[in-house]
Amino acid sequence: MKLINLLNKEKTNNNRNYNEQYTSNWWVRTEKTLPTGSYLLSIILYSDASTTDSLGKNILHPIFVTIGNIITWRRNKPDVKQLLAYLPIIKAKDDTQKISEEHKNIVRRTFHKSLKFLLSLLYDDNGIELELNNSIFWCFPRISIIISDWPEACTFALIYKSTKSNYLCYFCLVSKEDLSNINLNSNQIEPRSHNNMKLYYKNNTGKNVSIENVRNFFWSVPNINIYTTTVPDRMHHLDLGFFQHQLNFTKILINKQCGKSVIDEMNNRVKLISHYKDLKSFLNSFLHLTLLTASGYRSLMKIMIFIVDELYEDSGSLNFIKNNKITEESINEWAKLFIELFKEHSKSELQFSKLHSWVFHICSSIREFGVINGYTTETYESLHKDYVKKLYKLTNKKEIEKQIIKIIRCKAIITESSSKKIPKTPIALKYSKKLYEFCIQNAKIYIQTRMNDPDLEKEMKLGFEKFLECLDIYLEIYYQNLSEHEKIDMIFHIYGSVTLKFGSIMRVTNKFYKKLIFSNIAVEMNADEIFEYISDNGVCFAQVLLITEIIMNYEEPMHLTFMQWYDFTSSVNPYLYECPLLEKTNIFNLIEIEAINDIIYIIPRFIDNN
Repeated sequence: MKLINLLNKEKTNNNRNYNEQYTSNWWVRTEKTLPTGSYLLSIILYSDASTTDSLGKNILHPIFVTIGNIITWRRNKPDVKQLLAYLPIIKAKDDTQKISEEHKNIVRRTFHKSLKFLLSLLYDDNGIELELNNSIFWCFPRISIIISDWPEACTFALIYKSTKSNYLCYFCLVSKEDLSNINLNSNQIEPRSHNNMKLYYKNNTGKNVSIENVRNFFWSVPNINIYTTTVPDRMHHLDLGFFQHQLNFTKILINKQCGKSVIDEMNNRVKLISHYKDLKSFLNSFLHLTLLTASGYRSLMKIMIFIVDELYEDSGSLNFIKNNKITEESINEWAKLFIELFKEHSKSELQFSKLHSWVFHICSSIREFGVINGYTTETYESLHKDYVKKLYKLTNKKEIEKQIIKIIRCKAIITESSSKKIPKTPIALKYSKKLYEFCIQNAKIYIQTRMNDPDLEKEMKLGFEKFLECLDIYLEIYYQNLSEHEKIDMIFHIYGSVTLKFGSIMRVTNKFYKKLIFSNIAVEMNADEIFEYISDNGVCFAQVLLITEIIMNYEEPMHLTFMQWYDFTSSVNPYLYECPLLEKTNIFNLIEIEAINDIIYIIPRFIDNN
């Protein structure tokens, strides 16, 4: 963990850049309240109730903690979170009691009293001493953000959860009728604060602003505004929120304008997308959206722009918005287009609290706490399996929390005692599924026999056709070094896949998830060669046709791939949707597997002239 003491304010063209949390406004303000010579320790909380089994009869409510001082990409790893506690679950004796206001208030008070018990120690006047890298740091812990889904955020803020309430946003006092109005100015939106919400609470008029009649623990916590601290969560706002709506409304709109045949074509295109690392396959259909997880929606995000490419006559005028930079202008532009296209297809006329929150509060959250990938629930969601579901199965279903805590302590002791550093060794190339074997003496006859096989894939047939010709060129220097009396002896092993040094798997097979796959690769060019090729920032692309290991009598084995190069379809317009627009060439080469930079995914264009 790196403790940040100096604030690095990056500015470009007089615009301030916000990235890590130490660049945020909250960090600057809070650091000024601390004693000289001390460090700020940013505390990030995540809380969400979870069922313990598939039947949903039992519930546990874990709360996790991590530290904002850790850089975002590292902090988003599951092992950088720690279980803080299990919050108490207040059960009702029957359904009547469960829906009673008295029982609901008991649940709310218990939640906030539990938080007070857990978190009050953080605000000791003397701070804490933290040992790090054999040094002692004087630190003051302060809660920066609370990550949760929308209902849980309402529990922290004690805002009405009902979609029928007049003020659904926990950031501000915008009326329900104005949730889809993106033309509001700052004077028309009153932000929620501890002062104005406490005033409504003391005057017993909380229902006028949709707050519960329970005192909020966070009103007494320094350096925090609970109504901004519960930041918009990227996973629930975008992946499971807007994008789900966007897909549903798009289906309705296309079906209305073009008919069911176009929807069927979309489904066919989705099914043609082959499997790839971290990309979900949709072998049947993507239309059953309610069954998709956040990772499923994220996979659709990656491919959907290519699915609708040239889908119908007017699709050539698709409004494609570049999203590599988030600005208030780009968010407003997107929201305006979203409302214009889909409002008539929404039963609520897009009165979505998440839409309002995204337009009016996401930029202020970035300024206040840093980039949004620093506050997503996605990596926390996976912890429910480790700290709830898996551990629940190990208990005898009595005094569950106590048993789980004991199991966690035992695992922690084992992990600590076995955490000796093991030196890392390079990963050797690992081949699997040897397809063919032949020697140099009978190579021509063997290859011709294979090429006559009607079941041989056309890609592999093309590879065999060009293989020996390219092999002669590749080995030309090697031949020159042989004396006239030396005889070359080579044995060729052709494989279906190989695991590369960085862990990715390169494949040439027709049986991967019941689909044909010949991996596409990226090859980084040498600095002196870059200007000889049209490249994507120095990287060129190719499709693998053969994976071969050559066993030689005088040298170490050669690990090679035989590939067909791609090139840009046009030097004038080389990109489409910010992606390289490529076509295959008639150029083939053997290269060392070690030279491969990465495995990439290339989506074919679904048009007749592709």
